[in-house]
Amino acid sequence: MAAISLRGVGKHWGQAQAVKDIDFEVKSGDFTVLLGPSGCGKSTTLRLIAGLDKPSSGSIHIDGQDVTQLAPAQRKISMVFQSYALFPHLTVRDNILFGVRVRKEPRSSHAARLQRVADLLGLSHLLERRPAQLSGGQQQRVALGRAIIADAPVCLMDEPLSNLDAQLRQEMRREIRALQQQLQMTMIYVTHDQTEAMSMADQVILLREGHIEQDAPPAELYAQPATAFAARFIGTPPMNLLALAPHPQGMAISGSTVLIPAAGQLPLQLGLRPEHIRLADQGVPAQVETVEYFGADTIVGARIGAAALLVRAPGQHRLAIGETVHLAWDERDQTFFEGDSGRRRP
Repeated sequence: MAAISLRGVGKHWGQAQAVKDIDFEVKSGDFTVLLGPSGCGKSTTLRLIAGLDKPSSGSIHIDGQDVTQLAPAQRKISMVFQSYALFPHLTVRDNILFGVRVRKEPRSSHAARLQRVADLLGLSHLLERRPAQLSGGQQQRVALGRAIIADAPVCLMDEPLSNLDAQLRQEMRREIRALQQQLQMTMIYVTHDQTEAMSMADQVILLREGHIEQDAPPAELYAQPATAFAARFIGTPPMNLLALAPHPQGMAISGSTVLIPAAGQLPLQLGLRPEHIRLADQGVPAQVETVEYFGADTIVGARIGAAALLVRAPGQHRLAIGETVHLAWDERDQTFFEGDSGRRRP
């Protein structure tokens, strides 16, 4: 049974439609990420699941129960917000126990539950401090502790790491994922950061303008993007999309004579991941426009005819701007997208 199921869920305010009749299921114990750019509807979707907003249409089920009209407290969920939402006048101990006390759960269990959560998150030595005396990472752990101590089977997280620096975000990603697996919680995590999504998720639901662009495991989303939008949103650098133009012998990269064997009608775009393109002794000539060295690899910006593209080349490459290089790639790494709909062509 799916732990969480959304069926035809929509949300609008007047003429503005934030979520457009979406359907998806989250399996029990899975880590699912709602991913997409700002304004795509991911936070609204999370709020609908939490019960903080009511859907304009459709239904929401948690563990088989229709919770569409239930209050947040009746949904057996916990939630971690972007702002941490800690009470500044309360100690770490009281912040973690706040929800337990509000729900008037048996006091006899408080000490043991607090100790378990504090040990799990490395907060035992901080229980008497207040939020102002904590680092950003420690505050995030307190917010996590308050969610974990609820013993809810479902945990919702709304961009919980966006206030942290890059190194701390990386550490917290690993901690949250390990914690979710250890506790076997069903987790839905909202982010606009595709690195978080790809490194943490069992399932990624990519949203765009209120609808689901693709729902797939990270590896499938990367290797088989359903649309040009998905191809460009996932990957650092993202997939190159090169417009194709008619040629007497078939199709060619726009503005060049580089033939591309492809079936179907124009308009059509050729998709190539930067890491699938090689600097070669022989191949397609291209002019170097930019060179960025990142230690493990070099990102080369080049141009073939009217098409600009990026190449991820291992190691350091000393190339001059304007220099001609030769590029090569395997046909199996080519992906084609329809120019009008953006859908991937099989």
